[in-house]
This record gives sequence, structure tokens and C-alpha cells, in this order.
Amino acid sequence: MTLKLGLPKGSLQDATVQLFARAGFNVYLSTRSYYPTIDDPEIECLLIRAQEMARYVADGVLDAGLTGQDWIAEHAAGTSNGSAVVPVADLVYAKQSFGRVRWVLAVPENSAYQKPQDLAGKTIATELVRATEAYFQRLGVPVNVEFSWGATEVKPPVLADAIVEVTETGSSLRANRLRIIDTLMESNTQLIANGRALADDWKRTKIDNIALLLKAAIEAQGRVGLMLNVKREDLDGILSLLPALQRPTVSSLSDAEWVAVNTIIEERTVRELIPRLKAARAQGIVEYPLNKIVL
Repeated sequence: MTLKLGLPKGSLQDATVQLFARAGFNVYLSTRSYYPTIDDPEIECLLIRAQEMARYVADGVLDAGLTGQDWIAEHAAGTSNGSAVVPVADLVYAKQSFGRVRWVLAVPENSAYQKPQDLAGKTIATELVRATEAYFQRLGVPVNVEFSWGATEVKPPVLADAIVEVTETGSSLRANRLRIIDTLMESNTQLIANGRALADDWKRTKIDNIALLLKAAIEAQGRVGLMLNVKREDLDGILSLLPALQRPTVSSLSDAEWVAVNTIIEERTVRELIPRLKAARAQGIVEYPLNKIVL
């Protein structure tokens, strides 16, 4: 038996492959194939645009897949079987950073539009058509929502009055002289599955194990392990310097006067912390990388 897993093609593709590598799965892509190979004989991969992933998972073409909450919402807004997609795990990573993206309503920076209601009767360009229509319907604002095939930022004010576009940093919007007036939703990648796959014990276990390892890889991002030796008489001073997920692990050594301390810290704090630990009489300080943290 194999699990049919959809991987997002496009902007999330490289970040997803890197995440799987940290989780222990090596995915090999070919420029000529939409069928990546993976070093797990129990998984069959297929590259699918994130925009279409929810539909193929819901229809049972795929057992599970990775796509954004935005495209799950777009699928649910346009079909009666949106509930056939079951979120399994939140995976907070994006193409530029390990974070969330936002779908925002943006207008030309020198326009008079200050709030969504000011756009009544206007044209909105976006790739997220159904979710945008649902947003304006909730506000009771009549607008014309047009599908955008790309380069959406360049359309106002000639081809559209405003746009709904995804952004991580807002730099592209600012570069095109656009101003954000509202946020429709925040989105991050999710591992989703359909009910039939989750009803199968083997597939459910496989999906849960993949989710566990992917989340562990995300938890480890930006963190390192630190171990050191210290005399018992200096232990309290060392522990006062060490932040940790819970508490540092303290272990006895063969010399009863010494203990070993092991902890996990944010990598950005290491360059300031190590000199302070050394000054507090720690010895044998070792920093090591982390691939996964299972909470």
C-alpha cells in the first residue's frame, strides 16, 4: 500500500522540499516530470499547484497534500464538498521565511479609497476570486471581482480599481505604489487529507507520522542545542543564564563535583550567550545543530 501525497508546485515548492529534507525525507525533483521521487517506498508524490490541491484531495485523487489555508477557503467557497478536506496539521512556513502570509486589499497609494466600503461598484482584480467575493458579501459591499492571471500589482488604477493579493513582507506592493487598506485573511500551509484516507488505519498512521516529523522540523528551525560542563557550585549561576523550552537537562558526571548541562536555545542568542557562560566558569561548551524538536 502507498500513500498518494500532493506537493505544492510553484512558489512553495523549494521551501517544501527543504522542509521535507529536515524532516528526514529526501525528495528529488525533475524539470521534466510532475512525479517527484522520495526515499520512502510507501509514499507516491505528485506536484500539483497549491490552488488545485484541495480539489484533488477532496475528490480522492490524492490521499493527502500540502496547500495554504487560502486555497482551502477558496475551494470551500466554490463547492459543496469543501468539508471533504480535513486539516491534519498547521505547518507555518512560507516561501521566504517560516511565517504566515496575508491576503490584503490594496489600492493605489494616492487614491481616495480608505476602507473597503469606498470600493462599492468598483472592480477588484485577484486570483482568490471566490474568497474575495465572500469577503465583500459579508461586508455588504457590491463589487465586480475579476480573476487575475498574474502581475496583479500592476493593474490599478487602469485595469482595476483595487486588488486582493498575497504578501509576506509587503515590499512588492510598496514597489508598485499600492497601499493596504484591509486584510482578508492570514494563511499558512496545512497538511490536509480526505475522509477516506483518514478512515484507513494504515494511511491515517502514515499521515500522522508525516505530520509529526514536519512539525518537528519547523520547531527546530532557528534553534540549536548547547551542552556544557560546570562545577556544581557554579550550577545556579549557569542555569540563570539559560533560557529553554522547559528546563535544561542536568546530568551527573563521573566526577561528583561536576555536572553536564544540555539545553535548546534560539540560534540568534548564541553569540552573546557563550561568552557569558564562559565567564560564569562553564567548560567544554559545544553548540550543535538540530533537525527536529518533537514537543
